[in-house]
Amino acid sequence: MRTIRLTLALAAAALAAAAVVPGTATAAPTKSASDLVSLLGTARTAGTHLDAGRVVVNVTDADAAAAVRAAGGTARVVSRSTSQLDELVARLDSGIPGTAWAQDAVTNQVVITADSSVRGADYARLVAAAAGSGGAARVERVGGTFTPLISGGDAIYGGGYRCSLGFNVRSGSTYYFLTAGHCTNSASEWFSNSSQSTKLGDRTGSSFPGNDYGIVRYTNTSVTIGGTVGGQDITSAANASVGQSVSRRGSTTGTKTGTVTGLNATVHYSGGGTVKGMIQTNVCAEPGDSGGPLYDRTTALGLTSGGSGNCRTGGTTFYQPVTEALSRYGVSVF
Repeated sequence: MRTIRLTLALAAAALAAAAVVPGTATAAPTKSASDLVSLLGTARTAGTHLDAGRVVVNVTDADAAAAVRAAGGTARVVSRSTSQLDELVARLDSGIPGTAWAQDAVTNQVVITADSSVRGADYARLVAAAAGSGGAARVERVGGTFTPLISGGDAIYGGGYRCSLGFNVRSGSTYYFLTAGHCTNSASEWFSNSSQSTKLGDRTGSSFPGNDYGIVRYTNTSVTIGGTVGGQDITSAANASVGQSVSRRGSTTGTKTGTVTGLNATVHYSGGGTVKGMIQTNVCAEPGDSGGPLYDRTTALGLTSGGSGNCRTGGTTFYQPVTEALSRYGVSVF
């Protein structure tokens, strides 16, 4: 049987290493940005974002700012916490298909993104919701419609669909790969070719809607499993920050780059299904790219879920944070 080299490259300058900026030239950060957010809690923080290469932790009070600086980080005091923005989304989001609700840590707002299918009274309702938020929310328009990016083709195949392999992962000596849950929902067996004659493995977990991740255990012992994406080693996994430069790799469009524009996004796909806690970016993607990796140099960040637009005119795309999938299945990148 032919040996298949699965190259899943994930690269990201370890955000954990760059996550907190020293307060002085000699100071050394003692905690990462994500550690500080977890320690202080969502009632006193409002996400992280990049500013001139620094990862900034948004906080809501002077004591929290002092705690961040004491740990060697950079703090910014804002008026609205993550908890308050979450409560705003819960109050305003009526589940209109074709909308996404994300948090922009730079402006400290909820960004309500509406695709081209949202019209008339529904769009007016979004505009009114933002207008009544006291500046806590804004509405943006994008072309195309928000749909899970799945189609027939090549890359990884199951149930007649083509998706993209995300990251190779392992638990001890057992090897798996992660991809999108809306892909793994469609089939229990996954193959490397469109005729579905060369099997890779069996689905052992799948979650969609709500989340969008799935896991497949390798059963083909002839497959050489590599912890790379397009030749780039992936050495760690982390949470994304608004403003972070990222790359995405998929079986339809190859490698594309862009920027994280929002976090903790709730997306109501036009074709049905709602996902929460997504990373929002301006990286283009097309059907068949589903499940592929989002990364920053050597750091794994997410799995391609869906979006609008294409790689000729651009688009808005959403990604399942990979850290949640790794934790759920007890696996790690390598």
